[in-house]
Amino acid sequence: MNSVEFEINLFSWFEAVAVAEIYMGMAMASLVKPPSIHLTCLPNASTQLGLYPHSVRSEHVPSNSNSNATSPQDRGGRRQLLSMGATIAPWIFFSSTGTFAAETKKGFLLVKDNKDGYTFLYPFGWQEVVVQGQDKVFKDVIEPLESVSVNLLPTGKQDIRDFGPPQEVAETLIQKVLASPTQKTKLIEATEHNVDGKAYYTFEFIAKAPNYTRHALSIVCIANGKFYTLTTGANERRWEKMKDRLKTVVDSFQISNV
Repeated sequence: MNSVEFEINLFSWFEAVAVAEIYMGMAMASLVKPPSIHLTCLPNASTQLGLYPHSVRSEHVPSNSNSNATSPQDRGGRRQLLSMGATIAPWIFFSSTGTFAAETKKGFLLVKDNKDGYTFLYPFGWQEVVVQGQDKVFKDVIEPLESVSVNLLPTGKQDIRDFGPPQEVAETLIQKVLASPTQKTKLIEATEHNVDGKAYYTFEFIAKAPNYTRHALSIVCIANGKFYTLTTGANERRWEKMKDRLKTVVDSFQISNV
């Protein structure tokens, strides 16, 4: 592997997607109020796994619910209702990019992007937001560190293994792309698996900021001339509660030929 080329490619990616994936808790809380907002992150705002903050446009995708309540008590009630498995009509959406989402596994929705050739599951109740530099982002509007994002980068490589073994690739991505320079990071595990002839690297890591710690999972793969990255995670204090759901998200990520 040409390590210099790898570093340059990652730096270019870093510049291309240098936008906050995780907003401040106050900003995320505001997503439940208006259906469409413009959100500006201050330069010194704490961010996680989205690199540096920029002005971004976020949209709250409304559900089929007719409730207009936005108090913490009401939001907590809705979360409890969902966790109890109440019967709620699943919602479906289509976009111009050929994205389809529908409930296929209990507690999860399936996203299928026909244009870019990938699918994954995400927990029911998370909302889609539009973030510059990200192909897809779904977030929990109550817990701001719980999210999943998909990034795409053109590449001339044919296989993720062309960049090196799982641990080496994971360390470089964590240090250069998936955490800000001010955060302390730790790689917990990096593994490789193959699906339909495509090699995937999956890794688990922790990124510690002064006021929070995020426990995250990422999966990367090269196909269709693109470097695919899906990252999901949660606040460390909620990891034990969320880890099985987040592992379902990562394990569900698959790429098809387009």
